[in-house]
Amino acid sequence: MTNETFDLKEHPHSRLNILTGDWILVSPHRTKRPWQGKVEASQMDERPEYDPNCYLCPGNKRADGSDNPDYKASYVFTNDYSSLLLNTPDGGLNDDELLVANSQRGICRVISFSPRHDLTLPQMETPDIRKVVDVWQAEYQELATYPWIKHIQIFENKGDIMGCSNPHPHGQIWAQNSIPVEVAKETRQQKEYFEQKGRSLLGDYVKLELKRQERVIFENDHFVVLVPFWAVWPYETMIVSKRHITSLLYFTDEEKAALAEAIKRLTVRYDNMFETSFPYSSGMHQSPVNMGDHPYWHWHMHFYPPLLRSATVKKFMVGYEMLANPQRDITAEFAAEKLRNLSEVHYKVKE
Repeated sequence: MTNETFDLKEHPHSRLNILTGDWILVSPHRTKRPWQGKVEASQMDERPEYDPNCYLCPGNKRADGSDNPDYKASYVFTNDYSSLLLNTPDGGLNDDELLVANSQRGICRVISFSPRHDLTLPQMETPDIRKVVDVWQAEYQELATYPWIKHIQIFENKGDIMGCSNPHPHGQIWAQNSIPVEVAKETRQQKEYFEQKGRSLLGDYVKLELKRQERVIFENDHFVVLVPFWAVWPYETMIVSKRHITSLLYFTDEEKAALAEAIKRLTVRYDNMFETSFPYSSGMHQSPVNMGDHPYWHWHMHFYPPLLRSATVKKFMVGYEMLANPQRDITAEFAAEKLRNLSEVHYKVKE
């Protein structure tokens, strides 16, 4: 034992993820150690406005041989190589409760954000991002009309190190007949809190974060952008709606415009962090569909970027993290301060 006073900024500790019930180990003292690990050369991210060989550019042939229309805004189509299939038969396996499998049915769609091959979300104008938000809302509404669909996952993998198979900026929507693991955890945690307190878990959390101002990056009239207290990835963030709203289906015009602004302001900061097209996986979590009311659900959007010290040094989940639980060195508070102080003018644009 020691006579020192415990300090979150200095001493190892664990933090609770209130959305999942999981724990994360934080080791802030390790940021003082010298880095002798892997370093890679930075890759230039220069792309043309149109690529004749791209499966997603307007007018080109896709991987399955079909032709893209000469689209002028966002374009949506069913994935040519979907991970979930519409016509999967019901069935499964249960051998003595030791070998268990269930059939999965679903619809996977791709959203090309823009006809421009070279424009990622932070490089798009805010009104054009707003059009993407409109598409997300319309797709959510349309997919929810399938009575067997229970969960609709809207997400983006940005950058080849996040598994993005096509450099044309795009996102995906997977709609399926079951509730996936992470969403099931968030459903349980939010429901328990709502039943105990009669209030939204994230609603109360956002109020506390706004009061403390330690992890808030910025806010507008309708959304708060912050580094969650329990963040795992170095510069992980969340966008949370100020209004307790269960899904983007109920966003007003003002909220959709404010979400577009929040995405723009956050992703520009990401690119400015290491002056590179900052990779991440992002996605919305919201209420299940076709399963009754879920008044405890509160819409939010996660951003999980892997970069740690530079444009080429990444955070990996290895060793203890694969065998025990996630661990991080830089604190959520340090990450929030660094993001908060970054310019909102893209590094490729002259100020």
